[in-house]
Amino acid sequence: MYLGLDLGTSGLRALLVDENGAPVGSSEAHYDVSHPHSGWSEQDPADWVTACKTVISELKSTQSAAFAKLSGIGISGHMHGAVLLGTDNQVLRPCILWNDTRCADEAAVLDATPGVRELSGNIVFPGFTAPKLLWVETHEPEIFAQVAKVVLPKDYLRLWLTGEVVGDMSDMAGSSWLDVGARDWSDDLLAQGHMRRDQMARLVEGSDISGYLRDDLRADWGVDEVAVAGGGGDNAVAACGVGCFKEGQGFVSLGTSGVLLAAKDSFAPDPATAVHTFCHAVPGRWYQMGVILAATDALNWLSGRLKQSPAELSALVSEVAGPGQAMFLPYLSGERTPHNDADMRGAFVGLDVGGGDAALVQAVMEGVCFALRDCLEALRATGTELEEVLAIGGGTKSRVWTEMLATVLGLPLALPKDGEFGAALGAARLAMVARGADVETVMTQPDIGEMIAPKAELVAAYEAAYQRYRKLYPAIKGALA
Repeated sequence: MYLGLDLGTSGLRALLVDENGAPVGSSEAHYDVSHPHSGWSEQDPADWVTACKTVISELKSTQSAAFAKLSGIGISGHMHGAVLLGTDNQVLRPCILWNDTRCADEAAVLDATPGVRELSGNIVFPGFTAPKLLWVETHEPEIFAQVAKVVLPKDYLRLWLTGEVVGDMSDMAGSSWLDVGARDWSDDLLAQGHMRRDQMARLVEGSDISGYLRDDLRADWGVDEVAVAGGGGDNAVAACGVGCFKEGQGFVSLGTSGVLLAAKDSFAPDPATAVHTFCHAVPGRWYQMGVILAATDALNWLSGRLKQSPAELSALVSEVAGPGQAMFLPYLSGERTPHNDADMRGAFVGLDVGGGDAALVQAVMEGVCFALRDCLEALRATGTELEEVLAIGGGTKSRVWTEMLATVLGLPLALPKDGEFGAALGAARLAMVARGADVETVMTQPDIGEMIAPKAELVAAYEAAYQRYRKLYPAIKGALA
């Protein structure tokens, strides 16, 4: 049996699978995000451990016979978070999360430093780890002086599981300390970030064994030797869960944030496009990714304003009949691809006195689709082409939103059949490979339930609307300056 742990921003999901990768049982536990100041986003790593104890307890209770046969664990987690550890691995302060923008100034300085983009293969975004440490050095020098190790969120959970300070290339590729092409720490990048190699985790590939379950946990869980795989950042591991690891394969995720990911057989960075180029969770592979910070989260935000659930709001738009008059820029907390702008904020444009809640919902849905089209154009600017992509994430439960996205992207979207896929399954698959399974045998694509084609009669109208949308960012940015 194999266990996949997916440490999300709002909760931990555990998935138990058998030797064939078929799901046996699952469990979830949730925790909060703290926002002590504007632009800040933090979590207490102890909450992740508590959540892990909760899901393990439930799986032991509901799947006792299967759980007792556990032999491997894989871990996925939200990227870029900075967990600062002292000499005895105690947590020095709350984890600064991926969507925290306090270090925009430090990121800009680091990004402008000669050689940084070339070595890291990426723009230094404010959400990345290295600028967070520069912020701590300036604003919390007493904490910075005590930092013995820096680990990412999933790797703190690994520390609790194994006692080992280990990271993997796919997650650390978003730190701005890693030479992404060489898949190793860069002494030059570390120096620019005022860090040292001895403060970094030991690196492994996501499909390698990173350590073994601690004896006390093994006894408590009632299991024999359990290997813990390297695991990876959430999107790389989600790609493993949907079998996306070869050139030409890709997926779009309508989750809290939005992602358009393309697997790559080689390292092909183009930082100027604001496309992320990271190591994959399997050896010898990379991926490119456009990221928007608010996808379904934009609808969640509107839900809070209109006092209706996201499902109720989605039902207000019953069909894709063409672009609406109102437009929405989903930059509620800044944006990554293609703008790399932590200060930009969202906007409604073209509101009409006769428009109701449905017009606002349609504008939000279309704005997210247009933002993901920006990601597609950024990927194309690097030479990456996709003919069709898998569509995953909670937003794909809306047929209207999915059809709208296919039409705006001009790409067929493949919807997997109901079942398990994504990061929790990807993590379990990495555990299987760490225990000797073959990558290509294990990391297959899911059965497709339906192909959603672009609505041909509306492609031209949505193309025109997208071109109008593209003009809004520079205009509104200028007005806010």
